[in-house]
Amino acid sequence: MLLQRLFSTFASGWPGIGLLLLRLVSGAALIHYESADLLEAPQFVPIVPQIIRAGAGILLLVGLWTPVTGAVVAIVEVWIGLTRSGDPWIPGILAAIGATLAMVGPGAWSIDARLFGRKYIDLPEL
Repeated sequence: MLLQRLFSTFASGWPGIGLLLLRLVSGAALIHYESADLLEAPQFVPIVPQIIRAGAGILLLVGLWTPVTGAVVAIVEVWIGLTRSGDPWIPGILAAIGATLAMVGPGAWSIDARLFGRKYIDLPEL
């Protein structure tokens, strides 16, 4: 399985809880800032990055396709940070978190772990 090959394991225990918290907070932040940007944006501003940001936030919340989603978050946040005027700190922080999740993975408490994690197969005795 391609996704399983990206990680040696799906972290459980305290590291898994840390990854769960990181995914939850970053997903919630992505959705929050997307909705705030859409409400404040003038009519002529392209909303494609904000829509991608919201979709990625939802995928991070549930832990689905985390390596790909994290990479997309990093790219979109850099895009938003470079094209939008104002404070670049929030997009920079979210880009760093997205890149981190892309490299580290989703953890044991995610849909990725259920779909692509290691399985125990009990073979009957012959």
